[in-house]
Amino acid sequence: MTGCSKVRLDSGRAFWVAVFCVPLFASTAIAQSPTNIFTPAATPAHSIFDLSMLVLSVTLAIFLIVAGLLLCALIRYRHRPEDSHREPAQIYGSNQIELSWTVIPILIVVMLFLTTARVIIGTQAIPKPEDAMDVTVIGHQFWWEYRYPKLGIVTANELHIPVSDAANSNPTYLNMSSADVAHSFWVPRLAGKTDVIPNRVNTMWIDPQQPGLYVGQCAQYCGMQHAKMLIRVYAQSPTDFVAWVSQQKQPGRQDFAGNPVAAEGQAVFMHNACINCHTISGTVATGRFGPDLTHLASRDTIGSGAIQNSPENLRKWIDDPNSMKPGCLMPAMHLNDHDLDAITAYLTQLH
Repeated sequence: MTGCSKVRLDSGRAFWVAVFCVPLFASTAIAQSPTNIFTPAATPAHSIFDLSMLVLSVTLAIFLIVAGLLLCALIRYRHRPEDSHREPAQIYGSNQIELSWTVIPILIVVMLFLTTARVIIGTQAIPKPEDAMDVTVIGHQFWWEYRYPKLGIVTANELHIPVSDAANSNPTYLNMSSADVAHSFWVPRLAGKTDVIPNRVNTMWIDPQQPGLYVGQCAQYCGMQHAKMLIRVYAQSPTDFVAWVSQQKQPGRQDFAGNPVAAEGQAVFMHNACINCHTISGTVATGRFGPDLTHLASRDTIGSGAIQNSPENLRKWIDDPNSMKPGCLMPAMHLNDHDLDAITAYLTQLH
């Protein structure tokens, strides 16, 4: 076999691998993704999924019909050796065909428009239940603030909500605005994305039916760390949610008699610029620029979901946040090793 033949053979194999394997690998990766829109877990997401399947079916049918007609024309009217070299008879227009390819697309577009409008109305214009959970969502560069006005709770980056089922419908309504630039709240398995705009309140609702963690992403470019402005929604059973609420209502821990390092860390925290940006309930720290740290140790992540919450990562974050999340607005504290260890010991006790 010549070198050229080998090249042609390898190219042919590569082509068929690309045709059959790449879509298979892509579909497998999508199915395993935690942000897979094809595994809806809440009513708004189910409505969007059904609409997507309808649009996909219509466009697939159009593609198959057009591709089939094109293939039929290519085969039936292909050039043959016995064909004369004269130009074939020309057909100048067909009223029936032109009417068909004008009216049919218009009907398809109208149908998709009405279906889409029905989904929008069904997810945005339904009456709000009186006992619905309310959460105020505030987008910051580059983290999320969550306030529960009926419960008196303030937390950050990790949204906890109760599950909802047919027997006990308990949707959560999110009233969203921005403290700086435009953001967008998007958890694909729960609902479509909603823009978070300064000086404007946009509302969406979600009602996950199964407990679990649902992840999302800020879907509007908002600055250097937009890609790491992540969203984590914890849907909990009623019992677990009540337990979480009870924990979050507790004031920040103040008694560190059995842990002198944590007690020293509290003093270091209160005598540095930390209190200008962060709040810890029950202390003089009442800053509003950064996340509320009252129950920091109860969260799974720091840096808006970008970094696992562990003592080692927390110490690195306090020392120099930009080394872990370049472009974040928290400055490096320039503390010595002793003070870094003390503050880390203090913050890891804030459950």
